[in-house]
Amino acid sequence: MAKPIALAADHGGFELKEAVKAHLDELGLEYIDFGTHSTASVDYPDMALPACDAVVSGQCDKALLFCGTGVGISMAANKVKGIRACCCSDSFSCEYTRRHNDANALCMGGRVVGPGLACQLVDLFLNTPFEGGRHEKRIAKLMAIENR
Repeated sequence: MAKPIALAADHGGFELKEAVKAHLDELGLEYIDFGTHSTASVDYPDMALPACDAVVSGQCDKALLFCGTGVGISMAANKVKGIRACCCSDSFSCEYTRRHNDANALCMGGRVVGPGLACQLVDLFLNTPFEGGRHEKRIAKLMAIENR
């Protein structure tokens, strides 16, 4: 059985997170929503951390993270050892960050990406495998940077 997907958003990404949750429900995919649960102002680093910790611990397979632009929450996520977060608003970047970078957190901006595109990107992100091979040494180099 597949592990659940971690979800988190700040107030700027709350509505997009809710749209993606509805999409995941339609697909019958399990997730854990780490918040926020309203449009009341919260700080994106506080929201990213528990979702990313769930991925690193193995509780969740991947994370879907949302803020106003997707940039702030991706910066916060990438501070968590073991997370390779990408901020995407197009299908090519989303597909190839999985294929080549083995990204485990997709970040999107609620003020940048509409719900239809967000759901398409989520599908690409969740269903595109890591190619491995020549890309593995690059991922190892990324991880080595974390450990220096």
